[in-house]
Amino acid sequence: MRVTPTLFGHAEALLGELLRATFAADQVVAAYFRQHRGLGHGERGFVAELVFAVLRRRRSLTERCAGDLSSRRLLLAALACVTGMNRRQLAEVASESESKWLAQAKAVRSEDLPAAVRLDLPDWLYSELLAGFAADELERLAVALNQPAPLDLRVNPLKRGRDEVLEKLLAGGLAATACPYSPLGIRLAGKPALARHPLFVDGSIEVQDEGSQLLGYLLQPRRGQMVADFCAGAGGKTLLLGALMHSQGRLYAFDVAERRLAKLKPRLARSGLSNVYPVRIDSERDPRVGRLAGKLDRVLVDAPCSGLGTLRRNPDLKWRQSPASVAELAAKQAAILAAAANLVKPGGRLVYATCSLLEAENDRVVDAFLAQFPQFVTRPAAQVLQQQDIALDTGERLRLLPHRHATDGFFATVLERR
Repeated sequence: MRVTPTLFGHAEALLGELLRATFAADQVVAAYFRQHRGLGHGERGFVAELVFAVLRRRRSLTERCAGDLSSRRLLLAALACVTGMNRRQLAEVASESESKWLAQAKAVRSEDLPAAVRLDLPDWLYSELLAGFAADELERLAVALNQPAPLDLRVNPLKRGRDEVLEKLLAGGLAATACPYSPLGIRLAGKPALARHPLFVDGSIEVQDEGSQLLGYLLQPRRGQMVADFCAGAGGKTLLLGALMHSQGRLYAFDVAERRLAKLKPRLARSGLSNVYPVRIDSERDPRVGRLAGKLDRVLVDAPCSGLGTLRRNPDLKWRQSPASVAELAAKQAAILAAAANLVKPGGRLVYATCSLLEAENDRVVDAFLAQFPQFVTRPAAQVLQQQDIALDTGERLRLLPHRHATDGFFATVLERR
């Protein structure tokens, strides 16, 4: 798309808001576009992707900006150094002096930058990841995290089969392919508008990353069971669990935020499910949770986490999180997992999952839980998936990574009560 002064002005205003914001970038972007409804779908996409490019590459761009960290300078650097636009393409928005500066910025060699700067990671996060990945693989991981995520869909099997949905999407001119792992997953090229697509309106499809879909298959709920999505949020995984249960049995969607559960209601109405019971709770110790102790067949804990596995979608998180916030989250995760475990009946299954890349939120939380609750044992994640004809061998515990699996970064452990 041609970079006009008007479009660049929107990007500059939006980036200024993002750099000052104290809450999530996607909320800031959505609010900005609600205030500027005159922007078309393609224009919104261009502006959003440009400002997200700055958030992804902020550290290396800062190094190239020679001390001038204005929104304008960062955006010009992103256009020239990340998207590769040349002087002619930037003629409408860059002055003569800025064009000369951009030539110098582009001349900075990435290999001359310190590793954490080159990979656009804060020092603490680079050190944490280096403890779990070899340097060459960490490089591949960081590069993948700095790319925009594809748009994944999940087919609602209560409405249609995946082959039928693929056929309709292709007939409508959308480039769609089946996801390699999830039996219900479809990956689209680009970011088409779907809110008014007939398949979305009638509940045949939902937007959901393939990695997130696989968590439902690890839980493997069955018809007629009692199941809980313990941290349901807006209900993406709840809807999948309900579909896997064929809308039979009882499925509780617990969350502490009424605002998040409110987003589930219209999705639930489209889905055709009749076995979902959304419940706002005050905390993991809410009496409404306690009344279900020892009664549930399946419990999913997709725990609140740093979100560092979702940096393709939420690049601001790497600049917002810190060692202190991760430690605080790990304590909360341990408390939630312990509370959820009390709901599981003997022979039942508990799945603990995060979209984090850090051991502090993943293996360490699970290992501490197993030491405290010896009545639970782990079941190999690859084995559970293989039983459902999903060929994905990530070992005893599920570890999904964007550079290996083209999904968000996910961790999950299958725990069963003896």
